[in-house]
Amino acid sequence: MPFKRYVEIGRVALVNYGKDYGRLVVIIDRNRTLVDAPDMVSGQVNFMRLSLTDIKIDISRIPKKKSLIAAMEAADVKNKWENSSWGRKLIAQKRRAALNDFERFKVMLAKIKRGGPIRQELSKLKKASAAYKRPLVSCLVL
Repeated sequence: MPFKRYVEIGRVALVNYGKDYGRLVVIIDRNRTLVDAPDMVSGQVNFMRLSLTDIKIDISRIPKKKSLIAAMEAADVKNKWENSSWGRKLIAQKRRAALNDFERFKVMLAKIKRGGPIRQELSKLKKASAAYKRPLVSCLVL
């Protein structure tokens, strides 16, 4: 089967557009795409504004806020999200966006410092491989 992520009750999704951008929500009704999260009021969100994740929790249709929070804590949704590669990438993007000029400068210097020895080793390897190459000699037999 080509799809593994379905719009279903209990599926955790990431809002990719709008006022709730970047928020993890749980689908609580698949007919109207009602979503809810512990720190927001439940409401409708367009399917195009959701990115489905692999995380799914076991809840009933349109649960109370207290039972939703308990189910999310029992499933350890926040920890699963932060340990996923997608979540780690978004956390790193937010951290980078929050840097000031001096911190960006320090990151640039660290990249240069880290890249110097790598470039030196690469140039050594290129020179060594160029020394082993033999020139092509074409012989014509008449």
